Amino acid sequence: MTDTTTFPTANPLLDATDLPDFTAVQPVHVVPAIEQAIASHRAIIAEVSEGARDDFASVVLASERADFDLSRTWSPVGHLSSVADTPELREAHAAGQSLMTAYLMEAGQNSAHYAALGRVAARPDFRTLPVAQQRAVDLALRGFRLAGVALEGEARQRFLEIGMELSELSTSFANAVMDATEAWTEHVTDERALAGVPDSDRAILASYAKEKGLDGWLITLRQPSVQAILLHASDRALRERVYRANATRASEQAEDKNFDNSARIEKIMALRHEAAQILGFADAAAHSLETKMATDAQEALSFLADLASRARPMAETELAEARAFATAHLGLEELASWDLSYVAEAMRRTLHGVDQEALKAYFPLPRVLAGTEALFERLFGVRLVPRPGVAVWHDDVIFYDLLDANGQVIAGVYLDLFARAGKRGGAWMDVCQSRFRDADRFHLPIAYLTTNFAPAAWDRPSLLTHNDVVTLFHEFGHVLHHLLSEVDIPSVGGISGVEWDAVELPSQFMENFAWDRATLIGLSGHVETGEPLPEAMFDRLLAARQFQAGLALLRQVEFATFDLQLHRDYDPVVGARVDATLERVRKEVAAIQPPSWNRFAHGFTHIFAGGYAAGYYSYLWAELLSADAFELFAHSDVSGGGGTAFRREILAVGASRTAADSFRAFAGRAPEIDALLKIRGLVAG
Repeated sequence: MTDTTTFPTANPLLDATDLPDFTAVQPVHVVPAIEQAIASHRAIIAEVSEGARDDFASVVLASERADFDLSRTWSPVGHLSSVADTPELREAHAAGQSLMTAYLMEAGQNSAHYAALGRVAARPDFRTLPVAQQRAVDLALRGFRLAGVALEGEARQRFLEIGMELSELSTSFANAVMDATEAWTEHVTDERALAGVPDSDRAILASYAKEKGLDGWLITLRQPSVQAILLHASDRALRERVYRANATRASEQAEDKNFDNSARIEKIMALRHEAAQILGFADAAAHSLETKMATDAQEALSFLADLASRARPMAETELAEARAFATAHLGLEELASWDLSYVAEAMRRTLHGVDQEALKAYFPLPRVLAGTEALFERLFGVRLVPRPGVAVWHDDVIFYDLLDANGQVIAGVYLDLFARAGKRGGAWMDVCQSRFRDADRFHLPIAYLTTNFAPAAWDRPSLLTHNDVVTLFHEFGHVLHHLLSEVDIPSVGGISGVEWDAVELPSQFMENFAWDRATLIGLSGHVETGEPLPEAMFDRLLAARQFQAGLALLRQVEFATFDLQLHRDYDPVVGARVDATLERVRKEVAAIQPPSWNRFAHGFTHIFAGGYAAGYYSYLWAELLSADAFELFAHSDVSGGGGTAFRREILAVGASRTAADSFRAFAGRAPEIDALLKIRGLVAG
């Protein structure tokens, strides 16, 4: 993307095409496109809301059409800000986001539009409409109430101001994390400093150095680099430096304090609490839980506490074993936070015969993608087919059409898989376009799938760790939820409108296939010989699946409990008390106490810059659903019913019914915890 000083005649963000022309989008396009899209949306909603209209087509369908067009204009802008950041785009995105936030806050309080939807719901024949149409109206009305449609006067104005400020703070929080990630580096010119780091990882570090015009190797805070050092580097001091830099990103404890998120966190928490109280909720957690399966924060916290009590004995045993191993085999008398991954990796190799570096050789990305495509065809009867010539934002990006059993294109997905400068860390799926059957046109669902895998190096393709394979399957679960929707109304199709603590069900369901013998061996192929993963190596990997499972579970419980307590217990008199809250939660939950200078929260984008505020517990909540669903699936005929039933009852229906009803339709009963406990090793399988 490049900026220009003159505005071109055509604006690609306003093209009525299903696939954006990313090669044509420039920062200068953003604000004019958003202004025009907002003006169009406002005019349509005014027309929809006038008079006494009360039929679904002229009120709801027309509103969905307006929302679809507005979303299609903004989606490429929001996506590019995460994967192709530049100073010019960041400025344009901030301006566009400010316009969008202000308008969406205004639209959420449009009492005339709310009244029109109310008239549709009040019709005597409303409950005879298709269930998806009823659900769209019900959720829209709830959305208006949560947006403050009933507010008046000063409360209304203040709620709007808070929404604007929160949007800006969330963006600046994420930008600070991205900038802090890119700002820290350590240049290595003596290869001996990288003792223990595998050749494939050294190649990645060499490519980072080359990117900056340097010789040797460059250690960064990008995910592949951090993993390479913390898992493999023999130099303990180097591990400590990388751990410290990563654990203090965007905080007052970092070497570079220019990106400190401390003040932003305080302000975000204060504003969330104030907004919740304006709407009549006791706290931000209660506000968040209004749209989730859990009835309140206490139910979610009790669920987490139960898991913690079950996991703690195992975690304490695992930690004792790690300390004993570190002393006996690695000469480490004391186990520090920067030693944990290194020791765990050594234990996997020594005690379980699992060598992550050796495993990587069996998972070259092209083979993994081919095996993933074969899995989707086997489970759901669909095929991913690369389509050349699609305009993308980076040369690494691949676009796939999704074809049904008859060869018909039913959806599409962009894959952007490698870590690079200007790209937010982590892995995620996002919506490019929703499925929408309009009066005269059918719009296919399109998704983005983004990861930060290590890129190809030297003469080898990208090699994935087994954790990378799990991540890929996880994000593809979200993608399939979006792409295989059979609901024609965008607001309740795909992932839209699904309860947040159930939206991870398909993603975590798909993770299980990364542990399935036939699937994993089938998608493997040694980078040099092409030989599949040996059965014995798979057996060792599977046997080690629950290695340190107690510690891993407690870590997730820690994050989720911290998130809920932070939002539930906020007190305006004393502020967020982030460090104190996290310390208290760790004493209650964690088996490992990190250094006092650890500032995990300052990079916790899930809750401060994403959609997981007072909702991070949803990963474990949904894991209960997914584990139970997969156990039922595993005992069914995979080729005959399991995949078809999961697609029909979970993926296809979106939010056209509640998540609880969808699970019951698939399983024939309510979810049970037993399968989760087995997968986590808390009870015998």
